[in-house]
Amino acid sequence: MYVVSTAGHVDHGKSTLVEALTAMDPDRWAEEKERGLTIDLGFAWTQVQGMDVAFVDVPGHERFVSNMLAGLAPVPVVLLVVAADEGWQAQSSDHRDAIAALGVRYGVVALTRSDKASAADIERTRAQVAAELAGTLLADAPVVPVSAHSGAGLEELRERLAAVLAATPRPEGRTRLWIDRAFSITGAGTVVTGTLGQGSIEVGDTVEIPGVGRVQVRGIHSENRAIECAEPITRVALNLRGVEAKQLHRGQQVLGDPWPLTDTVDVRARIRVAEAVAHIGSGAYPVRVRPLGTEFARLRFREPIALEPGDRMVLRTEELIGAEVLDVDVAPLTRRGDAARRAQELHNPAQAYIERVKAVTAEHLEFLGHRNVSGTVEFRGWIVLATAVVEWKQQLIAAVDAQDPLSPLSKAAAIEKLGLPEPLLPLIVAAAQLRHEDGLIFREAPDLGEAVAKLEQRLRERPFDAPEAGELSSREIAAAVRAGKLVRLGAIVLLPDAVEIAVARIRELEQPFSTSQARQALETTRRVAIPLLEHLDELKITRRLEDGTRQLR
Repeated sequence: MYVVSTAGHVDHGKSTLVEALTAMDPDRWAEEKERGLTIDLGFAWTQVQGMDVAFVDVPGHERFVSNMLAGLAPVPVVLLVVAADEGWQAQSSDHRDAIAALGVRYGVVALTRSDKASAADIERTRAQVAAELAGTLLADAPVVPVSAHSGAGLEELRERLAAVLAATPRPEGRTRLWIDRAFSITGAGTVVTGTLGQGSIEVGDTVEIPGVGRVQVRGIHSENRAIECAEPITRVALNLRGVEAKQLHRGQQVLGDPWPLTDTVDVRARIRVAEAVAHIGSGAYPVRVRPLGTEFARLRFREPIALEPGDRMVLRTEELIGAEVLDVDVAPLTRRGDAARRAQELHNPAQAYIERVKAVTAEHLEFLGHRNVSGTVEFRGWIVLATAVVEWKQQLIAAVDAQDPLSPLSKAAAIEKLGLPEPLLPLIVAAAQLRHEDGLIFREAPDLGEAVAKLEQRLRERPFDAPEAGELSSREIAAAVRAGKLVRLGAIVLLPDAVEIAVARIRELEQPFSTSQARQALETTRRVAIPLLEHLDELKITRRLEDGTRQLR
């Protein structure tokens, strides 16, 4: 099975499109049907080009962002919906940011209500989508105009979706399911549903639910059919023995063995606040935040949960911030300077092992299990011949260098090419002195081409002369953002020091100041000034007043 989550602005036709594709209404509640508004997660399924595909339909309204994240977070493929007659809207941006924060890289964009839009409207919306997705992992996602009412474009959408699903790698790892519903059925007992993202579950298995204990799986259903075994990625309903439905809720985990639990993790995240809500899988967990430098942070949960390096989450404050789990077995920070030292370790997690690796020149590749063997490297519970690290490092460097710099090597492709167990990838990336972000592996400073170099030079001279749509390709923008050459501020891209320059110029203005005054001080247009000022608002650098003016905080 394949599982796809919808995303997009409220009332842009997500549920209507799912119903057109599946002949099933995903809205489950009477209130949703009466109001014509999706409030909670909906589910439907069908065959797409011979593939078994389940859809998780999420709400688009800003009041239900938690429900939206609960549906989107466990799912690897997204169907992003933008109405052709209205174009890109506020929640389109919110959902795009959530998709980016979660590292979702596979998807299709559907331009719905194309029967209500002119050809010019459709092309305008297509251009908006290209501009808004530039620099994201969905920059090259296919875009298909469709009408759920007339059926126009639905067959092309199925074809495009099938191609994306066929290219989506199947996940590996220990069994973990995030519960999104828990209820009781007369005669059957307790049932939970969720997206099985990794591992497998068989009838008769004993599983662990943190905070509840061990329970037995007495039955499994998928798409209203009884099955004996569920494999990833699958929408499943588990009939559980040994637990009451009232003990369970959305966000809890169903785990196979072995899964150590943790209440403290170190993550890659640019976050400055002391508290946030971490959206992981279908759950929303309050966390305490301790920044570690500018790129990393330590999160402390109220209760232990099962996490592993590589897990992605959204940290929600007044904005949505992406975070990647780097370490789940962390030492306490008790001494002065510990936070700074830990930030340095996280920047290069394998540095402590590299000197040992360099000294070894033998040619064997072998895992030795948990034994103390001379000439080995220990990393996150694995003990590996140091010679293996040397060879994997060389293979990874060769694979990265063979890629187009604008299309870096994906994590999945690296694991496949090297025949590498996934938990060891951070070690090999660090040993090769490469970067690993958003599921991509690349050099620190790739050659980004003449167009990016010219833009850099222009922005050094005129810091707010942001490129127009189409001036750079989405691949060039994405590569420049990954390399740290450019930063994305909403719909525009600028140099990394643009915010500091903007603040320095705005500080010279009489406070409060108007958008027009800021635009003149920045020597730019409203196209650039407005998203830049909104970004400063989000960073709490400026405050927007009731009369539309702003002032520095």
